Amino acid sequence: DGNPDGFGSKLLAVFLLPLIFLATHILCLLVTGADPKNKKQTPKAMRMIFWITPAVSLFSSGIIYGTAFGMSFSLTRLMPALLGLMFVVVGNYLPKCKQNYTLGIKLPWTLGSEENWNCTHRLGGKVWFIGGLLIILSVFLPENITPAFFISVLLLLVAIPTVYSYCFYKKEQKNGTPQTALILPPQHSLIHKLSLVFVAVLLVFVIVLLTTGSITCICAEDSFTLKATYWDDLTVSYDAVDHIEYRETCVVGDRTSGFGSPRLLMGSFHNEEFGSYTRYSYTACDACIVLTIDEKTLVISDTNAESTLELYQTLCAALKK
Repeated sequence: DGNPDGFGSKLLAVFLLPLIFLATHILCLLVTGADPKNKKQTPKAMRMIFWITPAVSLFSSGIIYGTAFGMSFSLTRLMPALLGLMFVVVGNYLPKCKQNYTLGIKLPWTLGSEENWNCTHRLGGKVWFIGGLLIILSVFLPENITPAFFISVLLLLVAIPTVYSYCFYKKEQKNGTPQTALILPPQHSLIHKLSLVFVAVLLVFVIVLLTTGSITCICAEDSFTLKATYWDDLTVSYDAVDHIEYRETCVVGDRTSGFGSPRLLMGSFHNEEFGSYTRYSYTACDACIVLTIDEKTLVISDTNAESTLELYQTLCAALKK
């Protein structure tokens, strides 16, 4: 119903997250400082490395402390705004970044040609700046569309500079421009490979998370159970159901906690009709079943209107027994 069901200690809340950010910050500084190519790096690019993690830390801690003092935040609106702002800032600094092993768009073709590096980063800066603005504007989109929109923009931010750099490389080859292969030091080569693996695994994980999952209703003799992927299962006794109805459509409202993707909506929600309520539904299905259980509202649906109506009839039959 939107109320917290667990609490961390004050010590954990005050120190753990800042310490994680501090460790990340120190690691970034050590890796960047160990890069011999960064000795002549532009001051603006180095300032970005010094300030980006502390800025995110202040933002995250501010939300925690603000919530503790009674302020209300919508993370589904704040997080895209923060990420979009980060892309805007990074996009502004990319063209100023000199060729190196740790900062910027590190592709074989940009590392092999300083001209390729400069041109790719000029384009990449514009693309990331515009992409950041689009991500910020996504806060005005419906909540169930926002994740898919963010992933689409993120893929474009990666794909456009990569394709451009490769095309630039082929053009240089055609014109006979020599390539100077930059051999990464062993420690940077390992970090580079691990970073690529991490990003690839992360992208696959996010795509799978956003495009898969299911909700299954299992009716037993005295109760029914909603078995959900990526969220807690829910068992409801038939005796606790005060009212049940089938609707062709229902206003979703805002998700206050839970799991949301282009496929599924599960967890705690809030709208004008029900106030705080619980939902287990498919985004592609407008039809739903509304149940009142101990004066609380539960909204469920199946993959489409026909199967949702069948589920409603099954539940009605079970309630009459």
